[in-house]
Amino acid sequence: MPYLLLVLTTLFWSGNFVLSRGMHADIPPLALSFWRWALALAIMLAFSWRTFLSQRGIVYRERRFIIIQGLLGVTGFNSLIYLAVQSTTAVNAVLINSCVPILIALCSLFINKEPLSLRQWAGILVSLSGVALIIVGGKLGSLVELDFNRGDLLVLCAGLAWALYSVNLKRFPDELHPFSYLLGIMVAGLIGILPFYFLELGMGYGLTANLPTLTTIVYVAIFPSVLAFIFWNRAVRDIGANRAGVFIHLMPVFSSIMAIMFLGESIELFHLQGIALVFAGIFLATFSGGKKG
Repeated sequence: MPYLLLVLTTLFWSGNFVLSRGMHADIPPLALSFWRWALALAIMLAFSWRTFLSQRGIVYRERRFIIIQGLLGVTGFNSLIYLAVQSTTAVNAVLINSCVPILIALCSLFINKEPLSLRQWAGILVSLSGVALIIVGGKLGSLVELDFNRGDLLVLCAGLAWALYSVNLKRFPDELHPFSYLLGIMVAGLIGILPFYFLELGMGYGLTANLPTLTTIVYVAIFPSVLAFIFWNRAVRDIGANRAGVFIHLMPVFSSIMAIMFLGESIELFHLQGIALVFAGIFLATFSGGKKG
């Protein structure tokens, strides 16, 4: 079950990357981040406010953990990604985001003292090579020609924030309901976004309400926010951040499939080769028979 949840999570996040890049000229980054989580919070409140109120004592006791997670996973990661795609290509963003499993492994090592096995490292590197193959269109030599910029640094910072968020899930209190936790981090994250959103508004960057922008906000609120966070949190708690992290390498796979389905692009041999490498790496890193980590 956790592996299915991780596949769905990366599918939803792939759509988030595609939409945020495609709509970057129409929706300011902080506006997208704020309204995404405002709508997600409204959705969560509709069916889980009673659970949250019944656990308000636990939420208050764990407030430091919840606030940190909200600032990392809601304010930090998503806002940085939306800012990044204003000035970098989707190719660069996905490539750098594919370093997240390695960042998770390093954070697990230094924070939780959880080293990876050799087989897990091999799995990460094999799947990362598949990601690279897909991104450069089967020409690995093109990697040295990629032009990195300030937006790429923001993606890297976002990846570090997500790695820290994921590793911190090891400290998730057993008695805290997942919905209470998610509501808590949404509130904390929105408060963190708010001053930057006001700054963006003050600079004259407003949101135009039309069908494409509203559709985008509804999608990113429901799928990459509510559902993906529930799925990711549950999966990481079940199998550990290190094993879950390698599934992020599915994102370029799904992005390629979306391009083929919705943009009319053709499937090439390198797509199949890259997908095979990604799945082989996931198998090595996940089904290694070693200790959960």
